Amino acid sequence: MIDARDEYLARDRWFGLLHASPRARLASADDLISSMDAAEIDASVAFGFAFADSHLCRLSNDYVLEAAAKWPGRMLPFAVVNPFDGPQAVREAQRCLEAGARGVGELMPEGQGYALDDACMADLMELAATGDVPVMVHVNELVGHSYPGKGSIGPQDAYALACRYPNTRFIFSHWGGGLPFYELMPSARQELANVYYDTAASLFLYDDRIFLEASRWAPDKVLFGTDYPLIGQRRFLRRVQRAGLAPEQLERVLAGNLLRALGGTATGGDR
Repeated sequence: MIDARDEYLARDRWFGLLHASPRARLASADDLISSMDAAEIDASVAFGFAFADSHLCRLSNDYVLEAAAKWPGRMLPFAVVNPFDGPQAVREAQRCLEAGARGVGELMPEGQGYALDDACMADLMELAATGDVPVMVHVNELVGHSYPGKGSIGPQDAYALACRYPNTRFIFSHWGGGLPFYELMPSARQELANVYYDTAASLFLYDDRIFLEASRWAPDKVLFGTDYPLIGQRRFLRRVQRAGLAPEQLERVLAGNLLRALGGTATGGDR
């Protein structure tokens, strides 16, 4: 895909929006391992792009699963599928989970052509709940500056999804578009009991105070994520380490919360 970049820019509208600029980086599994070594990161959740075409999702999954087998414990694979494909998406997710995937996602509703309240979501959410694995969903902040790929799936959509499927564990990317703020509401906190938030792309969106403040609001729910290769892992890690978190808060953000999101177990090189 890196070598045939122009072909994939033309084949997938959302991929084209995000990667049309020559400055938009793509990374191989070897690149990720090198980045992890440079940043002294033990393990990373990794997944391919959420293509609209289920065949491209399968190719991405095969590559990530192969890489995870090559570097056991260092790459924790997730399975990208398009829920709009219905039973085909469920079968692909099941195949990947049986091959070692630790979660489903990242799901990209706008890029893949469905809404989070569509009926096509139901069977996939049931599979994740039954398999005790999280579902990662791309969520945007709905205010602030515009940028390529900024969508309209925001915190209200994510909240409704969590309410609709209370037995499914979710990871909402990019701070759930600001959803952790609402964890200060007791009623919302109850509905969001099975929800985690990753920090991906924070350096482009928020003041670094967000790491400390969100860890106060939702101490067991913040997951360190960079959106590599958009942002370098070492650079992002150093920013979080300098954000003023207490040692126990930092441990939760960098490792402990993720293990709980994955079902509370560690295997291979996980910590």
